[in-house]
Amino acid sequence: MTEISRTDSTNPDFVALVVALDADLAVRDGDDHDFYHQFNGIDDIKYALVAYVDDIPIGCGAIKEFDPSTMEVKRMYTPPEFRGRGIASLILKELESWTTELGYKRCVLETGKAQPEALSLYTKSGYEVIPNYGQYQGVENSVCFQKTL
Repeated sequence: MTEISRTDSTNPDFVALVVALDADLAVRDGDDHDFYHQFNGIDDIKYALVAYVDDIPIGCGAIKEFDPSTMEVKRMYTPPEFRGRGIASLILKELESWTTELGYKRCVLETGKAQPEALSLYTKSGYEVIPNYGQYQGVENSVCFQKTL
């Protein structure tokens, strides 16, 4: 059974999963990786999740304040050997629950066109494509989403 633990960016399992995520993104993003990587630091993330099966970390995700009514979903990752089991959906639902518990009304996020699994996850989870925001404006390979909770 999958257990989801609420933590922060100091959790060693979260850090290890993010290292694996960054390695995966370096391949997918190619020459664009350095641009995206500058916006994905985890030093100040207060709200992170790690999913476990039998004490093995199998996925992660995080939220951070985007504006006074909105959280931004960050650092979603499931290692390839655990994909296709609904883990990312569970993590995303828990991030949304945490968002509403904290009094926020909406989630936004950015993902890349080179991440079809992520595009599918967010679409089937009720997220709508929005114009690219902030640092992603005008970035061809970025897709931004939002969901009102």
